[in-house]
Formats: sequence, structure tokens, C-alpha cells
Amino acid sequence: MEVSRPLKPDDKLKHRPLTPFRIMRGLTCLVVFLLTAFIFLVYFGPVAAVILRLFSLHYCRKTTAFLFGLWLALWPFLFEKINKTKVVFSGDSVPSTERVLLIANHRTEVDWMYLWDLALRKGCLGHIKYILKSSLMKLPVFGWGFHILEFISVERKWETDEPVLREMLSTFKNPQDPLWLALFPEGTDFTEEKCRRSQDFAAKAGLPVLSNVLLPKTKGFCLCLEDLRHTLDAGSFKQIYCFILCCKVSCELNCTLVVST
Repeated sequence: MEVSRPLKPDDKLKHRPLTPFRIMRGLTCLVVFLLTAFIFLVYFGPVAAVILRLFSLHYCRKTTAFLFGLWLALWPFLFEKINKTKVVFSGDSVPSTERVLLIANHRTEVDWMYLWDLALRKGCLGHIKYILKSSLMKLPVFGWGFHILEFISVERKWETDEPVLREMLSTFKNPQDPLWLALFPEGTDFTEEKCRRSQDFAAKAGLPVLSNVLLPKTKGFCLCLEDLRHTLDAGSFKQIYCFILCCKVSCELNCTLVVST
């Protein structure tokens, strides 16, 4: 993985106003990503996710990871090269050959896409699976792809989510299947209003009052560890990695992913 110099607080920002050209460039990236998603779903989805699954779940996942990994690789290209967004990685190197559990803070609504930038560099783009809110799974085109990639949808109601999580996690226990399982313990993206509500709840419950992240929800994380514990003990689910996403507030978005174990 290419490691760049981490951004410093005193680094000067380049102010780039939101011009019609930049708006058009962003819309072009979105349209290209959407159209290619539709093409991949129509031509490769039925074979990779349906027909092969009837014969072998393992080879179905390998084929899906390869084919849809090609499509997902388009996002980092559009994001970094076309949209001119600078992404800097620092911290520990995540091994590309291990089955890992990823936890990350939830700074924006598209943080899960930033992890694709790292997964691409590690050759694991097709193997990353997210635990995300069910409304995203209902999006036209993108939602269909999320189902094929076996993302886990949650309603953020534990009584409803627990059986769904257990059922999906039970299919991820084969050590021969590469896996990057990603979840956001905060459960939602960070805003000042949500932060105040989180701090009020923490103060009343006698929990730590946090300023830069929301109070994490632990049940989903603990369930992942519980259901995958036997693979952890067997040595195939070795590592838990924490990703900290920091964004400089400017018209030119600079993101730093700090990886620590």
C-alpha cells in the first residue's frame, strides 16, 4: 500500500469554489458509476450470483468478487483521479491475505465508499462486506448490487436485526472465503445535533461523554465476535482493525484514513 505523508492541522487548504464545471464533473462521475452498475448487474449478476450459487457458494463468491471488484474499482478512480480528491493513508498495514473485521467512525454518509480506496490497494475490493442500514439496500441499481455482494442490512432495531445478523454471519464462516467485514459502531453519520443527543444520553447513563464521535452501539460488534469466534480461535479471523476517517473542512476534500490495531 502506498503511504503518503499524513496531513497536519496547519497544512494550508486550497479554496476551490463550487463552479458549474465542478458540479458537472461530480454528476458525470455519478452517472458513469450508475450506468456501469446497471450493465454489470444485467450481464454478470444472474450468472455470478444465481446460477453459480446453485453449484458452489465458494466459487460463486470468488466469481462475484472478481467481476464486481472490477466495477467497484471504478469508484476510487472516479473519486481520486477525476474528482481530484486526495486520500492519504497512514498507520499499520492491513494484510491482504487475512480475514479481518473492520470498525470505523462514521463521519459522513459515504464513509463506506472510502474503505473501497483501501480495499482496492490491498486486492480485497470484491471481498469487503458492509453492515449498513436497510434503506440503502432499497436504492435502485446500487441496492441490487449490494444484495449480490452480500452486504448485511439492518433496521437499527435489535429485536429485528439480531436474527438477520446471525443468519448472514453463519454463511461467512468458511475460512477459504476471503472476508473484510466492515461495520460502523456509531450506527449513523456524525452531525453536531446527533453529537449533542449522544452526549446527553452518555451523561445520564454514566458513560464517557465523547466529542468527536457518537457513543458506539456495541451489540452488533459483540455479535460479530461471538458468531465468528471459532474462526478467530482457529486463526482464520485474526485481526480487528480500527479505521479513523478524518476530513479537512474545505471545498477541496482531503481525507486521511488512519489505520490502527
